Amino acid sequence: MPQVAAPPGGLPRAVAKRGLERLLWTRVAVQGRWRRWRGVVPARPRPVPPTEVLRTRADWVAAVDECRRLRLPLHPDRPKNWDSLGAVATILASCGPDAAVLDAGAARYSPVLPWLRLYGLTDLVGVNLEFGAETRHGPVRFRHGDITATDLADASLDAVTCLSVIEHGVPVPAFLAEAARLLRPGGLLVVSTDYDQQPPDTRGLTAYGVPVHVFSPAEIRDLVGVAAGCGLRLRGELRLDHPERPLHWARTGLDFTYVRLTFERE
Repeated sequence: MPQVAAPPGGLPRAVAKRGLERLLWTRVAVQGRWRRWRGVVPARPRPVPPTEVLRTRADWVAAVDECRRLRLPLHPDRPKNWDSLGAVATILASCGPDAAVLDAGAARYSPVLPWLRLYGLTDLVGVNLEFGAETRHGPVRFRHGDITATDLADASLDAVTCLSVIEHGVPVPAFLAEAARLLRPGGLLVVSTDYDQQPPDTRGLTAYGVPVHVFSPAEIRDLVGVAAGCGLRLRGELRLDHPERPLHWARTGLDFTYVRLTFERE
């Protein structure tokens, strides 16, 4: 049996997450059946830059409004809808309905896989060290897995997402190498992470059992360079400035933003 990591936040947080998971997947199942019964073709997200920084509060508010327009169930942490919507919009614009997608470091209540399911994709899997026995929601599978060393086959995926994960102590070079191994030529990797052009002081701060980290411009450029060495070419323009710090993490007192990066497997 795989060794399962303790869920971050302890038992109360784990119970809350399971409640969110049930509500989310119940809505997805009901909404999906209703669309099939009525023959409704869901509207697609508006195009977004494949690589971008969350520059202002208005940007994540606009993403929430777009999710409501599209009738997509919202992430309870409203700013996280910005990078989730960007990832899903990028995948839908580039991949077909039979695309195989992995959410690396997935949470069963996060929106990427449910949203893709609402758009008709079925070959969807999420892996996380927290997971024990495989859980299914329709065709969507959640299973135990290390995102730096999965047991998935070479070149078996059309897209990999990894949102708000790598800042939590993930060995980034190993993860990028694994994503490159899993993706077919032309496949996409979409990564988001905490970022700031002048990162706040995080010394002495921990969350989920690891030191808190906010990536700097130099670290993002280094990440892009490591990805290139793995055969992952950045899509879009790498602009790392932002006039605001639109995110506030109350638990740590930090203000910062997000960056979302899209890579294409050569």
